[in-house]
Amino acid sequence: MKLAAVVLTLNEARHLPRCLASLRGVADSVTVVDSFSTDETVRIAGEHGARVVRRAFAGYADQFNWVLTRLDADTGWVLRVDADEYLSPALAAEIRERLPALDAGINGVAFRRLVIFQGRAIRFGGVSRAPMLRLFRYGRARSESRWMDEHVKGAEPSVTFRGELIDENLKPLTWWIDKHNRYASREAVDLLNLEYGFWPRDSIAGLRFGSRAGAKRWVKERVYARLPRGIRALAYFLYCYVFRLGLLDGPSGAVFHVLQGFWYRYLVDAKMAEVERCMRDSGADVATAIDRILGIDVQGGRD
Repeated sequence: MKLAAVVLTLNEARHLPRCLASLRGVADSVTVVDSFSTDETVRIAGEHGARVVRRAFAGYADQFNWVLTRLDADTGWVLRVDADEYLSPALAAEIRERLPALDAGINGVAFRRLVIFQGRAIRFGGVSRAPMLRLFRYGRARSESRWMDEHVKGAEPSVTFRGELIDENLKPLTWWIDKHNRYASREAVDLLNLEYGFWPRDSIAGLRFGSRAGAKRWVKERVYARLPRGIRALAYFLYCYVFRLGLLDGPSGAVFHVLQGFWYRYLVDAKMAEVERCMRDSGADVATAIDRILGIDVQGGRD
């Protein structure tokens, strides 16, 4: 039973050693899919024994699904880990001990994620501890084809391990904001697609009765997406910060919840409005307006 880990990278020299060290003794092989990093990412990956393949970035889902077709034929399980994530010792031990004993009918394993932001564990607000399916039998699953917030689909039934996957980015806040500005453009594309249907929809929302991720996607697409723009961002923030007790995460937690729970989602709505304003003012179709305003070529499938 060979376990292959996949890590997507772009200038991740700061995080990659920690990530790869956590995989030692867990994964039989590690494939790093690098989008032409200009730092020491490739060298570090090689020094840790990872196989490195380089490919221009065409979206997280596209990159991940592409590398799935290039893993060794004797691969039994696939583990996806982001470069700024790492397995807790408890999770690493649990994978080693429990994975070989899983029933043949189990196709996926979810982990509970713990987000650490500015040195503070974010334990409230519904962000951490939510199971994320990251480990699945090879050939049984793939990533949703989406521009943002993609999940693994096809790995049902699944189980959840108790150990935590740690999500801790060490880069400064300015970098975090720049990254989420780019993410907001991609999420705006997904939400515009719900309204205009310019791209084939690939969603796990249909799994809402058997998957927590599917249920959250269903709520996002069938409830959140239909709420008034702007107001829905505020409503989501209040839900996370007050109802889900995000306020207990302290000062660093307040920064995180305001930025991730309100600013980011309000920015998505503002970008959607800007695209539609371009459509009205210029007569452009939605795909052309997205390219002009957000710089994302939805017709060519790349940004």
